[in-house]
Amino acid sequence: MEKWTQGWLAYTPKADMGNGRLVQRTAITGFDKSNGIIANAVGELVYGIKKMLDIRMEITDEEKPENGILIRRQQEIPEGGWQIKEEHNILYLLASEETGVLYGVFHILRQIAMEKTLCGAEFICAPDNPLRMFNHWDNMDGSIERGYSGRSFFFRDNKVIVDERTRDYCRLVSSVGINGVVINNVNVNDAATWLITDKYLDRVKEIADIFAGYGIKLFLSLNFAASIELGGPDSADPLDEAVIEWWKAKIAEVYNKIPGLGGFLVKADSEGRPGPYTYGRTQADGANMLADIIKPYGGILIWRCFVYNCKQDWRDYKTDRARAAYDNFIGMDGDYHDNVILQIKNGPMDFQIREPVSPLLGGLTKTNQMLEVQIAQEYTGHQIDVCYLIPMFKEVLDFKTYCSPEKDTVADIASGRMMGNRNAGITAVCNTGDDENWTGSDLAAANLYGFGRLAYCTDLSAEEIAEEWIRQTFSNDREVVEIVSKILLGSREVYEKYTSPLGIGWMVTPGEHYGPSVDGYEYSRWGTYHRADHLGLGVDRTDSGTGYARQYYEPNASMYDNAETCPEELLLFFHHVLYTYRLKTGKTVIQHIYDSHFEGVEEVEGMIESWKRLEGKVDDKVFSAVIQRFDRQLDNAREWRDQVNTYFYRKSGIPDQKGRKIY
Repeated sequence: MEKWTQGWLAYTPKADMGNGRLVQRTAITGFDKSNGIIANAVGELVYGIKKMLDIRMEITDEEKPENGILIRRQQEIPEGGWQIKEEHNILYLLASEETGVLYGVFHILRQIAMEKTLCGAEFICAPDNPLRMFNHWDNMDGSIERGYSGRSFFFRDNKVIVDERTRDYCRLVSSVGINGVVINNVNVNDAATWLITDKYLDRVKEIADIFAGYGIKLFLSLNFAASIELGGPDSADPLDEAVIEWWKAKIAEVYNKIPGLGGFLVKADSEGRPGPYTYGRTQADGANMLADIIKPYGGILIWRCFVYNCKQDWRDYKTDRARAAYDNFIGMDGDYHDNVILQIKNGPMDFQIREPVSPLLGGLTKTNQMLEVQIAQEYTGHQIDVCYLIPMFKEVLDFKTYCSPEKDTVADIASGRMMGNRNAGITAVCNTGDDENWTGSDLAAANLYGFGRLAYCTDLSAEEIAEEWIRQTFSNDREVVEIVSKILLGSREVYEKYTSPLGIGWMVTPGEHYGPSVDGYEYSRWGTYHRADHLGLGVDRTDSGTGYARQYYEPNASMYDNAETCPEELLLFFHHVLYTYRLKTGKTVIQHIYDSHFEGVEEVEGMIESWKRLEGKVDDKVFSAVIQRFDRQLDNAREWRDQVNTYFYRKSGIPDQKGRKIY
């Protein structure tokens, strides 16, 4: 028995659909068969076709095999792209370089797994984002910060782990087009600081080599104060010559051992992390110092924009955490060197179920940018409550920033189309661990799969991605596809209904971030307030409040600044309004809170009943595991409903018009 599943790459028997005659043999021309990526691509093809169609594929030297696949180099196809076409019983897979072959092979296998014919096929595809990354928040002791699927499979007991799971992880993520992975937590503490030393570099190189065979660049999170902690200068001042020389020697050591290293990710001056502000320097000073040192090695320096005052006074109604990223970085637009990428969270706060798009995305017009999202469900249910996040990411990518007359969406910015730059892309805080099914909840794997597919091809719809994943993971049975699709596609709104009304967010158990605690962060230092009183709630971020709304370009700034034009799902994020304020539905805000929380629980119950219809149609073990998660989600939803409704009833004194039980 396997120690872990193979996810959507399980390759169970499939209907032939005319594909069998096209995959009898494979020939390769223009590529070195011994190249690691080509060898893995061919191995995947042989393995997948045997498992799904029970055909032992022959690898032939024929220039044009009958009834077979011809893998051929074609220079004009973009990097990472591929073309697949079938002519006269030959399935052509064309690419300009090795990763294109790998991604094309996975597309062929995807079509077979979904029982779609390759006869007459005509596909052409190239990645929309140059960098498509996962950020793992794994710690050297084996724990994972904000991890909800077991412990790390990269680290254990302050040791680097390299085993068969490392390779299986690469198979999974490369199959959806991921080409960069940061393996350690952005909060670099203790043993992780030593990852850039001889103590660990040999083992890290082993991971890097396995990654390289699947077209994945290894990145490391870096401790900005490593010079102090590793016995160098007693300073981390980025303009100190002694510090610079120490880093030059250290980086040379790292790249001498791992010449293919992609680069580094840095979290600085944030939540207790050291950074250039400590020395009176700018964020650009810190990023550029490291970037200049790694540039000769082809390295990229990714600098997180999650910089804010985490010691805010709740009495202060003007200081606004939402403003922080923009305020800290907008003044240095254009100051960053060309191998620096600023990594910007999708919203201005911290991965809430509903936030506006960060105004820094597009606010910067002269600086490389990377969009950061989170598929680890820190604030969206801990991979207990089902929450399919791809619709949210689609909303973010489609958002018009108005930063230029054209090519002004977040997708245009993250892809580099707006600025014409290559150092750009999209990354996700990853949701994997050493649980047998990788993601804790079997349904949470839809976010792992979906992010990769969306990062590669942003034109894919959330519906298309869900269907692909369901067909490959569970079954091509129509009822299975319909029911699981409906559960996934409605799940974000369901979660939002029983947790956070109208964009307010944050009413979670402090520290843990699972379950309700309406005032849990209300008087804290973190800047995460709902400002509820006996008359109303919401944060005033208008001109007369914190001024945050004015960080956007027009017409977004004016739209958000006016309660009448502000999208209602974000009303309380931007405005403090009375409980009796009427929404466009005619409901008051307080009645919307009551109704949405009751509806959320009812809709969880509906999802459970739908899932129960699949008994016997999906794997028994998976069926039972999902039912157990749903039972926990229902308990959570009821607790949210009762605590939130009770809180606002007691605050407002306004009863539910429908007379339902509120405590």
